[in-house]
Amino acid sequence: MTQKIALFWPGDGRPRPNELATPSIEAATQQLERALGKLGRRSYRVEGFLSKPHHAIEKLGPIDDPMIGVCVHWFYGPHTTDGVVGKENPLLLASNFSGEWPGLVGLLNTGACLETVGRKHSRIWTDAEDFSADDEFMERLDAWCSSGRIDYAEHDIRYHASISPEAAARATRVADGFRKRRALIMMLGDTSMGMINGYFGPRLLNKHGFTEHKVDQAWIIDRGRGIADGRLDDALRFVQDRGVTFHWGEKDAEDFDANATREQLRDYLAVIDLADEFKADCIGWQYQLGLLPLRPPSDFAEGLLNSACRPEGDGDTIACATEADQGNAVPMEMLKRLLEDKGLHQAVMFHDVRWGAEYEGRFLWVLLNSGSAGAYAFNHDPSTLKGVHSYRQAKEYFPVPGGTFAGESLPGQVTWARAYIRNERLCMDVGRGEVVQLPEEVRESWWQGTTRQWPFMAADLGIGRDTLMAHYLSNHVAVAYGDVFEEMVALSQELGFSVRILSAQA
Repeated sequence: MTQKIALFWPGDGRPRPNELATPSIEAATQQLERALGKLGRRSYRVEGFLSKPHHAIEKLGPIDDPMIGVCVHWFYGPHTTDGVVGKENPLLLASNFSGEWPGLVGLLNTGACLETVGRKHSRIWTDAEDFSADDEFMERLDAWCSSGRIDYAEHDIRYHASISPEAAARATRVADGFRKRRALIMMLGDTSMGMINGYFGPRLLNKHGFTEHKVDQAWIIDRGRGIADGRLDDALRFVQDRGVTFHWGEKDAEDFDANATREQLRDYLAVIDLADEFKADCIGWQYQLGLLPLRPPSDFAEGLLNSACRPEGDGDTIACATEADQGNAVPMEMLKRLLEDKGLHQAVMFHDVRWGAEYEGRFLWVLLNSGSAGAYAFNHDPSTLKGVHSYRQAKEYFPVPGGTFAGESLPGQVTWARAYIRNERLCMDVGRGEVVQLPEEVRESWWQGTTRQWPFMAADLGIGRDTLMAHYLSNHVAVAYGDVFEEMVALSQELGFSVRILSAQA
């Protein structure tokens, strides 16, 4: 490539997150400019954050030079995708590898969005303060500058797994259940914050034993008005009696009180009423951004839905995917049914792939999401909510007070999965892993370095940093305690998904 290279800042749709991230993204941009200069390349900046889809269309659309998106915080996929789709100039997403400023999360989401629409791109990342001191980073950047692409090793990717007769029989049995009655995802709103990779729609879902029914989020407000005070009183008493620790009125949470939790329970009760009305099997809940200024965060309600111990519950979970992400709702429901058939607890957790680091010779991912992780992860006891902590969601992003559904995930073997679109087909990644309990000082360092108010899971996913960063097609993952790996591979194949296995083991 001989042209100048355009550097652009994909942004959040809200001004405040972009303002908070500006010092970090400016520093990273200067590092990229310095690294490119050392390779003899010239660059220029596209002015300002691209914080609306039309910014990408208007500012990136006319550019034919090679482009690098500087990924240093959470940002929306369309703020890149909408300006580059249909073009063929080399595109690189470059991220710092930081838990505090999760550019890698934005990179993974946007990379998956680009894959969904068939737009070729490359990825690059570093955790070095001085980007140009990272030899591997510089080698990859040089390769992209020379050829317009970066090739990544694929030795940890497989497309087949050995399936035992017992696992095959279980998968067939569960698949028959999907065929007899298609699984219905009740979609509360649409996908959140530009995650176009998380929406499949009936055209694709119906080929794989699923379908959707969309319910406008305004129904939550409308139905919530009719929730009787007695139901709210009972629900609040239930979660207190079952062991939730509420961090009401603490520092920086003075407006977070019992009434805020009560309002979150109002939304929970409205949603379970809707799920019963439409006989939904599982839920995708958008919340952001439509309800952000109107209702408290959906996190506490989503955590309850993914817990067997919940107000007005029947001993079962209702798999709920935060941000209405169908790429997680689908594997969550599949894993749930496999777990039940195998006699294991049916809860499935929803997490962001937030950050990771080496610990005692293993690469551990910090899985951390503000929404849909149930209580079972924190106590391994389906009959209680002990271990659940509810902290106020950050005021900078959540103006209406409300609490999270947080805790430290207990150790154990896990199966993980993720559905995504590639070449107009639905695909499924499946893997084995292990949740690891860290020493307190390490755990707190990692937790404080990300978002302390959110549920925490340190997991060996069976794959290292570079395999996931190069090849994974989401910032989200569904995680279930228990080994149903073979069953999940077989069930995915039974239902017509193209299966990919990410594993460092032969």
